[in-house]
Amino acid sequence: MKKVEEAVKAMLDREEIRELPARYCDLVWRNEIEALVNLFTPDGEFVMVTPTQTYAARGHKELLDFYVRGLAMTPRPFIHNMVVELGKKGRAVGRCYLELRSAKRDMAWLGTGHYLDHYEKHKGSWKFARREFTALRMEDLPAEASAPTPAKAKPTAKAAPRARKPKLTKA
Repeated sequence: MKKVEEAVKAMLDREEIRELPARYCDLVWRNEIEALVNLFTPDGEFVMVTPTQTYAARGHKELLDFYVRGLAMTPRPFIHNMVVELGKKGRAVGRCYLELRSAKRDMAWLGTGHYLDHYEKHKGSWKFARREFTALRMEDLPAEASAPTPAKAKPTAKAAPRARKPKLTKA
């Protein structure tokens, strides 16, 4: 019976984790910044990598400042193809892909990229420990709205990942 219980727990964990990026997008659409920040652990980090710069915001205060500036441009995110791999000790990683549109510009295309997410179970709920967005192509985002504090180091040069990277296997 333990295998069934473990399988059910893993399915429930994956479902809660898959809901995080969807809830994130929903909160961006509704401009609910405090609720958005609360999807992160207290020391959670958002990193944005563009072709020319890397930015990072860490902890709820910096994240709040970042999202106040970033959501002023009324982005409308659409995420796709979510992949989640559970790790050990309340950790997991996942990826999803983003199409970004602008509500200010009649839903014109702003860009595309992908997220690499590190999740942690914090006080019984899954949260983002680190959300790294890599912009593959972005159209003229205003610097004052989109730029968090420049990172001191590239995100890939930071400490080892909090969980294993997802392994995709061929079907």
